[in-house]
Amino acid sequence: MQNIVILAGNLGADPETNTTPNDTRITIFRMATSRARYSEGRVVRDENGYRVQDTEWHRIKCFNGLGKTVQQHCKEGMKVLVRGRIHYTKWTDAAGIERYGCEIIAETVDFLSRPKQTQNDDGKFIDDDDIPF
Repeated sequence: MQNIVILAGNLGADPETNTTPNDTRITIFRMATSRARYSEGRVVRDENGYRVQDTEWHRIKCFNGLGKTVQQHCKEGMKVLVRGRIHYTKWTDAAGIERYGCEIIAETVDFLSRPKQTQNDDGKFIDDDDIPF
């Protein structure tokens, strides 16, 4: 049996990177996935006829080179495809209460869209960091 996850969605915020004391780079981002809401086998629609969407948030963790690439090229709102595995965590908080969490350990991250771009005076598109993408 294998633990395989494939998610396609949008980044909810810019990725954040930290480095452990033994120089492991860890990049974390939140990603939203959505699906149509169903009731009695039918898609639920709002008063205007649009599909009602249920959104779920996922915590994605990338290591080392993959984390560096994600940090450099991903921004809030981008569409990405993540392939990885589910990892469950358990810890005891400051009050002594056992807590549980779930995250996705990414093995690959494919960019499905570019970061928000703007046009410079020459008519060329540049990303938010003024670096051609």
